[in-house]
Amino acid sequence: MNHGTLTGLSLLLTILAASPQESGSLPPTLNIPKPGPVNEGPYTPQPILQGGVVVPPDSPQLNRERVREAEYYNLSKAVPGRISSITNIHNPSTEVHTVEGGINTGTAIILAAGGAHRTLNVGSESADFVPYFYNFGVNTVILRNRLRSDGYNVQSNAVNDALEAIRLVRANAAAWKIDPNKIGIMGFSAGAELAAPAALLFEEFDKKNSDGPMGTISSRPDFVALVYPGPTPFARGGNPPIPRNAPPSFITCAGSGDRGHAIWANEYFTAMLQAGVPNLEMHIYGHGRHPGDAMSDGTRMPAGLADRK
Repeated sequence: MNHGTLTGLSLLLTILAASPQESGSLPPTLNIPKPGPVNEGPYTPQPILQGGVVVPPDSPQLNRERVREAEYYNLSKAVPGRISSITNIHNPSTEVHTVEGGINTGTAIILAAGGAHRTLNVGSESADFVPYFYNFGVNTVILRNRLRSDGYNVQSNAVNDALEAIRLVRANAAAWKIDPNKIGIMGFSAGAELAAPAALLFEEFDKKNSDGPMGTISSRPDFVALVYPGPTPFARGGNPPIPRNAPPSFITCAGSGDRGHAIWANEYFTAMLQAGVPNLEMHIYGHGRHPGDAMSDGTRMPAGLADRK
């Protein structure tokens, strides 16, 4: 190491020593999203990532007594300004992040975060994936669905939020430069309890919701991804009918370290495989934990074997 390099390092250390960290606090973060204003109309959700366009549905199923309430943003204790999760969701919404035209593949993926239906973990299971998929030319949509902790039913309310989101993206496909035949949904843990039914119940949903401006638009996902899924409709002896045009699926989970979720993953895969649904792929890894790191680098849990004992 030459003298110039040492001088540069010394200067850097001097600057760091004189930074605001010296007083034990960091400077305030910029552009922390704030809840939208509460007024006479339904609450308008705000984007949690810069550049996002939030589109709330006009669903007849909403609780009109609570639809004006603001969402609660739960910030990370370790990363200033980072929204880890959201609660008090009464006006479900989709936050759309489109891709530059030069690399846009036309594919869109709706991200359904987990959180045991108590919170919506939009940090690690939604927001982190927006730049990741962007680099592959894939448009992303963050789903904010209603939660059981706020008094909603998962099988009807939350699943409907997911199916309505698919319809909404397909209805706006041309405006958002999305291919209407390349719209899928990716569910993590409790979010997979929305994505898995979406692969089975789209025909029933469309028949029940044939009125209105989107009544003729299909809610069928073109593909489904389940990541360490919660119980699917095939759990606990469930045997729901599988549509002949059920979409292809990708399923992944840790194995022995997340046994319950691996069993639910396998039940879904086995049922779809027996029904002859094409293009199924599943990865069950030898070790891991729940929920694990949704964006593992392959050397840590749940995607790798390095920590197996």
